Amino acid sequence: MRSGKPLLDTALGMRQERPPIWIMRQAGRYLPEYREVREKAGSFLDLCYSPALATEVTLQPLRRFDLDAAILFSDILVIPHALGQNVRFAPGEGPILDPIDENSLATLKPEKALDNLDKVLEALDRIKLALGENKTLIGFCGAPWTVATYMIGGRGSPDQAAARLFALEHPETFAALIDILVEVSAQYLVAQFRAGADMVQIFESWALNLDEDAFRSHVIEPNRRIVERVRSFIPDAPITGFPRGAAGMLAEYAEKTKVSVLGLDFATPLAFASSNLPKTLPVQGNLDPLRLVAGGKQMEDRAEEIIEGFSDRPHIFNLGHGIVPQTPIAHVSRLVDIVHGR
Repeated sequence: MRSGKPLLDTALGMRQERPPIWIMRQAGRYLPEYREVREKAGSFLDLCYSPALATEVTLQPLRRFDLDAAILFSDILVIPHALGQNVRFAPGEGPILDPIDENSLATLKPEKALDNLDKVLEALDRIKLALGENKTLIGFCGAPWTVATYMIGGRGSPDQAAARLFALEHPETFAALIDILVEVSAQYLVAQFRAGADMVQIFESWALNLDEDAFRSHVIEPNRRIVERVRSFIPDAPITGFPRGAAGMLAEYAEKTKVSVLGLDFATPLAFASSNLPKTLPVQGNLDPLRLVAGGKQMEDRAEEIIEGFSDRPHIFNLGHGIVPQTPIAHVSRLVDIVHGR
């Protein structure tokens, strides 16, 4: 039975004549109205924890574009912050954390984490009330491995070397950290569903530098446990997994985690995905964000190629990673029209 929300229906396995669309980081720095609110908020975390302001920036892109979903405005690092780790966002530098080590894990307070996220959940409730009936509301969290890379390394990294080495040198402590993140993330996603989210996404943004054994233990298994845990409270919960850089591990990730939708990064060949993934599995993606920056015929042609490439399965159109700040607004508008067949 269809819900009347094309994107949610697609996530539940119902193919549409044209795919629905949302855009990762669709509420962000490419919008002048976002930059105004961001300046007003003070710190980035203050923006994430203000229900009124987070609601405003979540809804901003839907006022400009005919997108099929709103995604909660927040950040994957609210989890370590809620656990008690010092997290700050430095202008021009991105997130900075006080790195944890094998002796500081005990300072984390998972029993308080959900209470510390109550303002985020309040924002979801407000967004739900303001959203059109045919729009899907998406919640999210960072995957345990990705969040752990920031918690251990103290910032983003091109190779996640600090976390990879930590996992090898301190396997028991690393496993304990992953256990904490699995449980808190699952509780957080369940709370998001209860606050009004129609579906959720697990962002595994740093899966690309792991060998196959580490990928199975650090990515697949924790993601599988989160999905299982969430569905023990919310049966059949629609969950998207986005393991960026999974490459040849994509099919195994989808099979073992049992996510509802598999997010594809822009380096995933259309033919590879089509040949290696079950036709009943909905996919999401996967336009290169820089094609959206450049715009024009190349963007239009590639968008149509992606739509055609996944026309035999449920498909949610998206970028293969987040929209970048220099993206022209007119190009976003044109992309949405293309996807909707206008």
